[in-house]
Amino acid sequence: MRRPDWPASIIEILEPGPRVLDWSLAVSVLVILGTGLYSLIVGRPAGAWVFDVHAIAGIALVALLAFKLRRVAPRVTPDRLTLPRVLSLSLALLTAAALATGLWWVLGGSLSLGPWGLLNLHIGLGLLVPVVLLAHLRYRFHDPRDVPNRGRRTALQYAGVVGLAGLAWRGQRVANQLLDTAGADRRFTGSRAEGSNDGNAFPVTSWMADDPDPIDIDDWDLAVTGRVADPTTLDFQDLDTTGQQRALLDCTSGWYSEHDWQGLAVADLLDAVEPADSAQWVQCRSVTGYRWSLPIEEAKSALLATRVDGEALSHGHGAPMRLVAPGRRGFQWVKWVVEVRVTKRREVGESVAIFVSGL
Repeated sequence: MRRPDWPASIIEILEPGPRVLDWSLAVSVLVILGTGLYSLIVGRPAGAWVFDVHAIAGIALVALLAFKLRRVAPRVTPDRLTLPRVLSLSLALLTAAALATGLWWVLGGSLSLGPWGLLNLHIGLGLLVPVVLLAHLRYRFHDPRDVPNRGRRTALQYAGVVGLAGLAWRGQRVANQLLDTAGADRRFTGSRAEGSNDGNAFPVTSWMADDPDPIDIDDWDLAVTGRVADPTTLDFQDLDTTGQQRALLDCTSGWYSEHDWQGLAVADLLDAVEPADSAQWVQCRSVTGYRWSLPIEEAKSALLATRVDGEALSHGHGAPMRLVAPGRRGFQWVKWVVEVRVTKRREVGESVAIFVSGL
């Protein structure tokens, strides 16, 4: 008796129909994009599920992409290339590159691209995928109502693909630990330890184009404005910098660093200026125009640091003062703070300012 072709049989069992496969690819990209963007602001372990969903969806996309390439490969020949097929091929290659860089990072890989690294490359490629996907859909859009209803078979196919992806995601953790790769020593966010407990020796990174000149402490002051009973301006000598906090800085560039921070407790600052009953947000503004807000109750647990592990902050790390916001990602730890503004509502332009402040 002829032995079954098991690999081919497994592929036939798991592979969705053409229309289902196309929409599965689109939905997977949207899930990966959504969880990827959301993961940039997740800093607490309770949000670890976001990274798990992102990774499992990425691995599942590998399988779906393989199904798609297997189906269209006979049509991708030089004499049959058209603009829609070129876009399709570009989308497949870009998606594969985004997936490969993410997998390489998880397995301990690294890459230096000047101020950027491998994780930044992965994010950049990932952000390009939906752009090319939209161009692709201009030629290859299919009405979802035309997708045949396969009921239980389709559900089982999805369960199989997602289940295998979940096992692969769990398996890489075990492999990293057994092989003792750089990928084994990382937080749930994917970030790896760099320079903890070593003063200013941790990496210097800046969000977008923020790169101000060093600030002279004698010319610097801190303005406290907004919905407060006693707006004030403090120079460096006026500050009570006896506040202390142990906090972990987790940067979206792919590293984390834990330190003892010293400086002005935001709770003490708020007590001194007496926020109005209507106050809901506390915004820290950088000399560059960069700014970020925290809910007022959360802000009370934050610190405006002037020192790290006993050393005065260096310019690259935000001297003379930076925000320390436990549980927030690094880009929310505003550097070179010159103003604290208490507001009723969060500023609408804040999300825009973080992309154009340095310009």
